[in-house]
Amino acid sequence: MSDKKVKNAIAAVMALGLTCTGSAAIAESMDMANGVKNMEKCYGVVKAGMNDCGAAGHNCAGEAKTDSAKDEWVFMPTGLCTKIVGGSTKSS
Repeated sequence: MSDKKVKNAIAAVMALGLTCTGSAAIAESMDMANGVKNMEKCYGVVKAGMNDCGAAGHNCAGEAKTDSAKDEWVFMPTGLCTKIVGGSTKSS
């Protein structure tokens, strides 16, 4: 394996590791920039593979195994989650 391929593989692994902290940091920075809490975790509405961060069975974004899993979440604008069928701001 060439040095370039090794470096690319290492970069990809590191990027995956930062995904969870990245989504939380983005939401926090949005909150600070607007001076209000405008994003919240919404559980139970995530499509498989589209979650924002870790849950009971894994630690990273994009690893939800099933649609609408009650312990998987995604960041949404505050107040939107409870308007969606199956949406909850609390993990089940």
